[in-house]
This record gives sequence, C-alpha cells and structure tokens, in this order.
Amino acid sequence: MNMAMPSWFDIIGLSPDSQEDEVGIKQAAENVKALIDQEVKNGIPSNRIILGGFSQGGALSLYTALTTQQKLAGVVALSCWLPLRASFPQGPISGVNKEIAVLQCHGDCDPLVPLMFGSLTVEKLKSMLNPANVTFRTYSGMMHSSCIEVIFSIYNVLAGYS
Repeated sequence: MNMAMPSWFDIIGLSPDSQEDEVGIKQAAENVKALIDQEVKNGIPSNRIILGGFSQGGALSLYTALTTQQKLAGVVALSCWLPLRASFPQGPISGVNKEIAVLQCHGDCDPLVPLMFGSLTVEKLKSMLNPANVTFRTYSGMMHSSCIEVIFSIYNVLAGYS
C-alpha cells in the first residue's frame, strides 16, 4: 500500500476486485525464476524444486509456478491468494506445470487474507491444474499465521519427495 517495508511487490488493496501491482508481481516472479535457474546451474534438477511461501510469498510461489518454463516438483502456499488471477485461462493450462502438486493451507480466522481468497484460489487452481494434485486444508481458529498442524501437513507432503 505504498508503505516502505520488505515485500515482493506492492499490495494496493486486499479485496477480490482490488487493483494489483502487475509490474511488481511479474518482476518478482522473474527474480524467483532467476533463483530457480541458478539452482539448476548448481546441479539441482528443476523437477526437484518446490516453491513455497507465506502470504505474499505464497502468492508469488503460485504465480511463478504457473508462469515458469521450468518443470517444478510442487508448491506450498500458506495463507495466500493467486495474484493476477484474471490473467490465467478459464480452463486447464498447457504449460510444463499442469500436473504440479500444490498444497495450500489457510486459517479460517485470517483477518488479513480472508479464507475467501484461499477458496477462490483453490477453485481456480483446480480448474487449471489436475484437481487430484491440488490439496486445500483449512485450520480452525488460525489467523494470519501458522501452527504445528500446518507444519505437519507440509512435512507429510514433502516426505514423498525425499
């Protein structure tokens, strides 16, 4: 909201119809893609890389995974939303990550990124990706934070990638 603070991109508003910082979101995604490229140069196959983040970082992880040309292993998206949602197709995507695994976790009492944002995001993801690969978990009483149950959910998903 044009305040000076560490962030991936500017958040202009927090409602489904708020204007979004398209330039900032796309630049941040390019920065993450450059990090992925660097890891690949270091010998890590892109299909072993999982993007993850909380709030704005989770939003950026989703956006980057859906726009990169690198095949990724998955996304862990916590208390977030899909930025630039309207820019994506109404149906299945044809990119390299159309089968990507997504774990999305959200608290049902989140006052900053309301559960509705998570619900709208998972509906969109299931229309674009293989719905069997998209997992959405809600946590009773959790606000804009995390809890041990979220950590166990992440652990259980990542245990399949060891």
